[in-house]
Amino acid sequence: MPPGRLWLVPTPLGADSDPHRVLPADTLAAIEPLDYFVVENARSARAFLKSAGTRAPLQALELRELNEHTPPREIPLLLAPILAGRDCGLLSEAGVPAVADPGAALVAAAHGAGIEVRPLIGPSSLLLALMASGLNGQRFSFAGYVPVQAAPRLERLRELERRSAREDETILIIETPYRNQALLDAALQALVPSTRLMVASDLSLPRQRIVVDTIAGWRAAARELPKTPAVFGLQAEAARRPLRGAASPASTRDERRPRRR
Repeated sequence: MPPGRLWLVPTPLGADSDPHRVLPADTLAAIEPLDYFVVENARSARAFLKSAGTRAPLQALELRELNEHTPPREIPLLLAPILAGRDCGLLSEAGVPAVADPGAALVAAAHGAGIEVRPLIGPSSLLLALMASGLNGQRFSFAGYVPVQAAPRLERLRELERRSAREDETILIIETPYRNQALLDAALQALVPSTRLMVASDLSLPRQRIVVDTIAGWRAAARELPKTPAVFGLQAEAARRPLRGAASPASTRDERRPRRR
């Protein structure tokens, strides 16, 4: 029997968000026939699948967890049903799976085993934040989490700011919701006044909030952040680079000086 397929199933960015509002019909149709899911959290996955709809009753679905506590040796066990011919849906706790998400390990194993991987369309907090930021969308990178300890966190933020200036790119960062304010306070301490900072929280939800300002503006406004999922983005002023082949003032003067013979 040929192996099944691994479907990468996006989920809403909030537990109170209706899947039928944020997921396209083709994504919902792909979920419906599945009865095997690898999920980050079984409880929230059941709530999502109940709202999204599956042909099999909830109690008949097979849900196996893959999260930050899953040892690598268990990945082949999660893959086994797919190799036996069953299609599988991979679910993150919120948003797209395998991006800032432990599900990437299963996707990598699926490719290694020759299993077809099918990504489905749905909300991504990183892309939604970048779209709404007005920061550089032509060059950007995702830096994940910054250190929790104060001194390393400040140094990491300065390092990312230097990188943003050097490469003329937007840097995206995420943080645990209850540390949002601590990250903002660190950014206001570490970054230069002209750097632009975005904080986008509760994206796609009714309480969505997107603020983009310079560090100087953030300092003046003294804003408080909610303890809800958020994406941070920073863009420093691009470092000025000399034009290739341009002569320096000194070399220009030397060339104009009469040569002695």
